[in-house]
Amino acid sequence: GITVFGEVPPGQALLRSGARAGDALWISHPMQGGIGDARLALEVFRGQVALDAAAFEAVRARMELPTPRNALGVALRGIASSAIDVSDGLLGDLRHVLKRSGVGAAVQADALPMSAVLAAQPLALQRLCTLAGGDDYELLFTATPAQASAVQAAAAATGVAVSRIGIITAEPGCR
Repeated sequence: GITVFGEVPPGQALLRSGARAGDALWISHPMQGGIGDARLALEVFRGQVALDAAAFEAVRARMELPTPRNALGVALRGIASSAIDVSDGLLGDLRHVLKRSGVGAAVQADALPMSAVLAAQPLALQRLCTLAGGDDYELLFTATPAQASAVQAAAAATGVAVSRIGIITAEPGCR
């Protein structure tokens, strides 16, 4: 195990507790790909899915060599209203933000970015991997709609893609 410590300038930490109704919900992802590949690799290891060697190596790399989005997190200071890394699956980690912020969310499952390898799988497997798959280590964050261009600029400046995948609602729960 590894423990990492760091410092954040006072008042600039991106917390789970800042999401507000009306905020857009965003996810970071590789420029050519999406989320869920680590879970797909796990399903191959479990013997539940068969992939050819090249496809398996592509998703296995996302599981074994994740790219932390530290630079994007720093770039989102003052732009994002809340943030969390996706380590326990998108829906699981989103629930932490919703609970701490006292809000709900509507997620557009069809807007979730995914790799060509995952997109070639059956829809049920796509949903499992993108919504419940863990170990993506991407950033799930919220920002007001007025910050959309600033979000895109922060992503471009750090070489990371972002996709808008939903909206924060006043009504509790995730839909």
